Amino acid sequence: MNFGLTEEQRMMQEMAKDFAHKEILPTLKEDEANHTFRPELVRKMAGLSFFGCGLPEEYGGNGFGFLESVILAEQFAKVSASWRLPFNMQNIGPAITVNKFGTKEQKERFIPKWVSAESFGFFAITEPNSGSDVVSMRTNAVDRGDHWEINGQKMWISNAHVGDWGLLYAVTDRAAGYKGLTCFIINLKDNPGITTAPIETKLGLHCAPTGEISFESAKIPKDAVLGEVGMGFQICMWQLNNTRISCAAGAIGIAGGAIEAAIGYANERTQFGKKIGAYQMIQAQIADMVAEHEAAKLLVYRAAWLKDQGLPNQHETSMAKLFSSEAAVHCALDTMKIFGSYGFSTEYPAERFLRDAQSLRVVEGTSNIQKTIIAGISLGDAVNR
Repeated sequence: MNFGLTEEQRMMQEMAKDFAHKEILPTLKEDEANHTFRPELVRKMAGLSFFGCGLPEEYGGNGFGFLESVILAEQFAKVSASWRLPFNMQNIGPAITVNKFGTKEQKERFIPKWVSAESFGFFAITEPNSGSDVVSMRTNAVDRGDHWEINGQKMWISNAHVGDWGLLYAVTDRAAGYKGLTCFIINLKDNPGITTAPIETKLGLHCAPTGEISFESAKIPKDAVLGEVGMGFQICMWQLNNTRISCAAGAIGIAGGAIEAAIGYANERTQFGKKIGAYQMIQAQIADMVAEHEAAKLLVYRAAWLKDQGLPNQHETSMAKLFSSEAAVHCALDTMKIFGSYGFSTEYPAERFLRDAQSLRVVEGTSNIQKTIIAGISLGDAVNR
């Protein structure tokens, strides 16, 4: 077992850290306050080949895998969890999914544009009344002979109102249950039947665009189907098992950033004549945070490594996502406590770490869903895939 990073991985890690500190941090307070998404940053990230992990070089891949993507996303999330989202939107979500299930024509047409950020990606699963229960979604697609007609609504979709090409999951056969879902590659722009709107009433992730998508007799071409009709549930579950690892990377990034902030403050702040880091209760908090964070990192890195080896990893991925997201909330909460009254102020990062961390308990499958997956595989009721 080798727990060290290769020289190339360390270089990527430093490159991501440098980018986050030079390109994101200087305007972060203003961007957070104004809910500003900067598309030019996504294109700069693409220019450094950050979105090529896990993809063939012929489609813009960079020769690296899931572990390298985790390493990159972690460094971005240490500065701002909002800027971890492009890794899912441009790489781990649509691009890797189309590379797995798409035709050669679909791969050639779409993947290079996501990797280069010429197109902004998305994947639309969640609806107003359908979250964890994917099969209950109401958005439907009807075969009209020469096209598909889409009706319905998607909510809480990252990149909804800024996205170009991405994945849509819809019902094509209600009576078939989970075998009645289909995945489509669609364009949100220049389609009179598709409207989008931003959602800005969010607790956190203020620089990550989130919105809703409405379909009213929207026409999309027959060749928009990814895989085969009725494969949507299979594709969706496969995709979520991948995008969860990026969420877990965001969680260890948030926790790492929170711990650095807490340690810095504990070494600077003085009370009763000495720095607060000299007090045992503060030391106990930091010790718990550091130990939990290191355990989370090992889980996340292991799950990513298993993916790169092509080994079963659903069990490990769900454990990584569950543990790291809960650890991120714990670390952020204790950081806020260590900062005291200043932790309640938007002038300091503690409150932002806590707000952003809460999202990771929900997205890509809630903590309860991860527990269900873990328990099912552990009890032998499901197979680790």
